Amino acid sequence: MSEPLLPGATLGILGGGQLGRMFTIAARTMGYRVIVLDPDAASPAGQLADLHLQADYLDHGALRQLGAACAAVTTEFENVPAESLIELARHCRVSPGAGAVAIVQDRSREKTWLAQHDFPTAPFALVNDAADIPAACAKTGLPALLKVARLGYDGKGQFPVATAEDAGRAFATLGGQPCVLEGYLALEREVSVVLGRDDAGRCTLFPVAENRHAGGILDVSIVPARVAANLAESACGMARAVADRLDYVGVLAVEFFVTRQGDLLVNEIAPRPHNSGHYTLDACVTDQFEQQVRMLAGLPAGDTRLLSPVVMVNILGDRWSNGGPHWERLLAHGNVKLHLYGKQAARAGRKMGHFNVLDAELTGALALAEELRGVL
Repeated sequence: MSEPLLPGATLGILGGGQLGRMFTIAARTMGYRVIVLDPDAASPAGQLADLHLQADYLDHGALRQLGAACAAVTTEFENVPAESLIELARHCRVSPGAGAVAIVQDRSREKTWLAQHDFPTAPFALVNDAADIPAACAKTGLPALLKVARLGYDGKGQFPVATAEDAGRAFATLGGQPCVLEGYLALEREVSVVLGRDDAGRCTLFPVAENRHAGGILDVSIVPARVAANLAESACGMARAVADRLDYVGVLAVEFFVTRQGDLLVNEIAPRPHNSGHYTLDACVTDQFEQQVRMLAGLPAGDTRLLSPVVMVNILGDRWSNGGPHWERLLAHGNVKLHLYGKQAARAGRKMGHFNVLDAELTGALALAEELRGVL
């Protein structure tokens, strides 16, 4: 950008979930107006925006209205149609661009792109037709995991398979949609890197997070990650290289597998702030959502220094059963920061909020996080 967009300008976001809500909070705190486009009347971001356009992401009238009213528009999730971003780019600045989003919103394209650019991944094979399954199983080995190429997240659209027959049944259950078959690996842990990349290609990285999942959904993030310094440096370098290859502008997250042999493999790319970056809201000089605002507005990147060891715990809708959640147990601790997303209906597996536990020692933060996770 030749000139940055300063407070008072209007920023737009496609998607009104919790990531859009936290972007809206950051932008409005910094003095920007915010317009959210989301079809949900109860959109968490729409509740806090200056204007909520309740419309489908392919509604050309709404897209033109958004593009005409905003100086710049971003997205909160990767499944926004790339053609919507192309349409918006005719009217205003759009970050990230449609080209990068189109690659990472489809697992088949994402895995192929990673392989073409020599980024290491788990063994994988594309399954576009039932006839592809025998060769795919031979390539990845079994057992494996069959994942739908589009619209799968938080463990949805995924099936473990032990035989080619299992894979065939899973493929049929998924409606014969294009899928990716991924071979299982012996993992030591999973880590992720969130970064901001500006128009000039400068990357600013947040500290590496160590992540634990339950049922395919992120459960706990531990920062700093308990990995060797050289592995953390490799993860940061690889994340930077991914962003550079995509010519990406905005906030990006790269998730990695760490094998028991110490190999670092790219798992997934997210063209947006990430659940594993929520710790930044309380533990860094600049959080990932302010960084998203800064990258969108063409401002210099904020300082990403870690101010305190921190553990982030997701709060799912399951906690609303049996008289919970017991907020008093969290809020009794002065070093616990609660973030709720304003969602009206609590459902099993639905992300309703998170809390961050800060402590001078990581062991203390993790012990308290585990205790509160158990009694919430």
